[in-house]
Parts: sequence; C-alpha cells; structure tokens
Amino acid sequence: MSKLTREQEELIERFGVIQEQSGFAPASARVNALLTVSDKTSLTFDEIRETLQLSKSATSNAINNLLVLGRIGYKTQLGERKRYFYSKLDHWRTMFRKDILGLNDHVRVLEDILKARTKDTKSYNHELQDLVKFMEYFITESISLIDSWEPKEK
Repeated sequence: MSKLTREQEELIERFGVIQEQSGFAPASARVNALLTVSDKTSLTFDEIRETLQLSKSATSNAINNLLVLGRIGYKTQLGERKRYFYSKLDHWRTMFRKDILGLNDHVRVLEDILKARTKDTKSYNHELQDLVKFMEYFITESISLIDSWEPKEK
C-alpha cells in the first residue's frame, strides 16, 4: 500500500471532486488524482486499490476508463506481469487541444439547429448565432494560446 500524508489525502479528495464535476466517475477521479499526487511516479493495480480502498472491479473499471480517455498510461518491467500505471500529465497540451477541438462538434450541431429554427424568433436566433461565433473564436484563440505558450523561467 502506498502511504499518503494527510495533506496528500486531502489533495486527492479535492482534485477528485473537481474531476467529478467535469464528468469523471468518482473512482476514476480518485485514481487519476492519486496518480497525480502520489510521491511514486507509477503505482500497481494493487497499490491503487489498497490505497483508495476500492473493490477490484471499481479499480479495474476506473483504470480502464482512464486508459481509454488517455489520462493515464502503463508500463511493465521485464520479467514481471504487473502493470505500473502513471499519470499522463506530461501530455497536457495534447489533452487540452483534443478537448478544445472537441467543441467543433458542438458548434456544428448549433449551426444545424440555427438553420432548422424558425425565422420568427430573431432575437433568440441572434443569441444562438453569437454563441456559435464566440465558440469558433474561443477554439481558434485557445489552440493558438496552447501552441505559443512557453513557461517563464524564474
């Protein structure tokens, strides 16, 4: 079992709640938080399960969900069957880009809705058009920001 400090436990809970609010299942949120907060850079299935006191099925489902989402990865060690799971925090730019570009589908649906709407609701349609334009602007500017961001040395 991976020993956590009280502060680490609180951080896992806080980060987990934020991720739940973003749509993660509670177990997935806690596993992702643990892999981010833990002093060890990778943990085995059993270490995750024991530390978070989850059932085997809850741990397995959470890990598989996070693997599919690309939030975590795993590695193996020669001669061992164990998988060591780690946070893909170093891929944050790719994750942000994917999430932002995913908004394009939302924009396309809103455009289709706008085309299908009655012309009698001009004010509402105008607000919908403004939302579409803003989202397109947001996507373009966000991708540009991600591409141009460089950490400032202190």
